[in-house]
Amino acid sequence: MNNSFLYIITVLIWGSTWIAINYQLGEVSAEVSIFYRFGLAALCMFTYCHFKQLPLTFSAKQHGQLFFFGLTLFGANYYLIYHAQAHINSALTSIAFSTLMMVNIINARICFKTHISSQVYFGGGLGLFGIVTLFWPQISNVHFGDSTLLGLGLSLIGVMLASTGNMISIKNQRSNMPVLPATAWGMMYGAIFMGIVAMAQGQRFNFAYTVEYISSLLYLSVFGSVIAFGCYLTLLARIGAHKASYATIMFPAVAVVISSIVEGFVWDSYTLIGLSLMLTGNLVVLAKPGVLKLFTFHFLKTSKV
Repeated sequence: MNNSFLYIITVLIWGSTWIAINYQLGEVSAEVSIFYRFGLAALCMFTYCHFKQLPLTFSAKQHGQLFFFGLTLFGANYYLIYHAQAHINSALTSIAFSTLMMVNIINARICFKTHISSQVYFGGGLGLFGIVTLFWPQISNVHFGDSTLLGLGLSLIGVMLASTGNMISIKNQRSNMPVLPATAWGMMYGAIFMGIVAMAQGQRFNFAYTVEYISSLLYLSVFGSVIAFGCYLTLLARIGAHKASYATIMFPAVAVVISSIVEGFVWDSYTLIGLSLMLTGNLVVLAKPGVLKLFTFHFLKTSKV
């Protein structure tokens, strides 16, 4: 698959998972639901790799790396972000998680000496400003007390863990570890970690036998985990974490469009300006370096005329 297709699939799927996550909250604890999600996703991954005869054997050292990969990307970060939403609204969570791009930029510079162009910084800044604008009506009246600060703190720690998982994935691929088998093991380790956390907290491993819970679990496991993570982690190695992670800024845009159709969300000036900034930032980040300079040159030339 080409990079554009992988990027679009990632954005569309992850931008729609918020609906499925809503159906996961309730009778079954968040920890147990995450355990089910990545346990089922790992099973699907292992089955696919087996039938495709992809190598599933790794050295002990590589398994240590895969363990931390799964712990950071498929376990601890989800645990923290789920619990953050008990203290802050979804708008603040989206804004906090969207900082993943900037954290990835810093980590890519530190870990891999990746050169980041001013174009990426500019596009990322536009995207973040667009998200804040989009959610301004929800966050303008937020009282930044202890609970809110705790929620933001949990979200940002979750973002740092997710970015660490991104860096480990790049390292995995640079070490010639195939994406899908490595992801299968990572998801299994993430599920095991969440299972241990659930048991330590005394959570019941119950199950909600409803159409909503089962269908949302299948969607999150197959589409939201197997397919979306497969596409996203492939993009990390192909175009770099700084560009691939702009997808996290585009998730709220997809969520707003879906909410307009499903829940009757009414657009206002904040919605239009916010989405416009996010889309513009997306084009700036993913455009070839010469394209932006050419556009700027023509714009300045036209404005003089």
